[in-house]
Amino acid sequence: MQHGPAVRRRKLGAELRTLRTGACLTSGEAARLVGWHQSKVSRIETGASGVKSADVRLLLDAYGVTDGQLRELLLALANSEDGGGRHHWWHAYRGVLPPAYRDFISLESQASAMRTLETSVVPGLLQTPAYARAVTWAAVGGPDDEPDDRLDALVEVRLARQEVLRADPPLELTAVLDEAVLRRQVGGPEVMAGQLNRLMEAGRLPQVRLQVLPFAAGAHIGITGPFVIFSFPSTSDLDVVVLDHLTSSLYLERKEVLQAYTEAFNTLQIHALSPEDSLDYIAGIGDGA
Repeated sequence: MQHGPAVRRRKLGAELRTLRTGACLTSGEAARLVGWHQSKVSRIETGASGVKSADVRLLLDAYGVTDGQLRELLLALANSEDGGGRHHWWHAYRGVLPPAYRDFISLESQASAMRTLETSVVPGLLQTPAYARAVTWAAVGGPDDEPDDRLDALVEVRLARQEVLRADPPLELTAVLDEAVLRRQVGGPEVMAGQLNRLMEAGRLPQVRLQVLPFAAGAHIGITGPFVIFSFPSTSDLDVVVLDHLTSSLYLERKEVLQAYTEAFNTLQIHALSPEDSLDYIAGIGDGA
């Protein structure tokens, strides 16, 4: 288990190593092509040291990588390491967001697909402004502990993240929601009514797939807690599982762990209602609120 930056370094290094071997080059030969010492290539490939986006570009050119999508993804990972290159929108909130949250947003912005199990609250990408404010208020301790301007900024970030669903191409979101998510009165009945309507609207979007795990399904593999699986374009080697805790996030990237969480998510989808029945179920809860 590692934190986000270490995972990115290792995954970026592993992908560069795969590309080098695919180009039939030894690490020494690659180093000579770009004018480095062989040890620098080794440190990058093992994730022992960070790498600048300019250095990644040199390596990709040396390996003959022309896939534009893959190049952009790997350069984005390097940019998040060296702080250079393109400045992302969340950089404006560096004084407000903890590093773990910035790291999550970085992964979310680069991913092509996101699968999430939620057991307590609506996924951030699908929250209404009123719901987002109620959740954020509860998470940061309320107005007695948190200045209003910081609370406002955190809500702005939550809503700005939703742009990934409107990007071209959009993030593909698959969410399995425990029924408790729909029953918990976050912000009160009026806020929840608006949130349930938002879920029904989102569930009809082509890039969003919502499934509800009703209480009647009983105990399930997800009762141990929520999780997120990020998938990336061009290569599955960059996929990562994120587990959120109160004060930190854990990033799991070993292939056997990814496989276990993928199988768990597939099992949850089997036991959950279909997307069509889920929308009807949400509508029924809204009508009975």
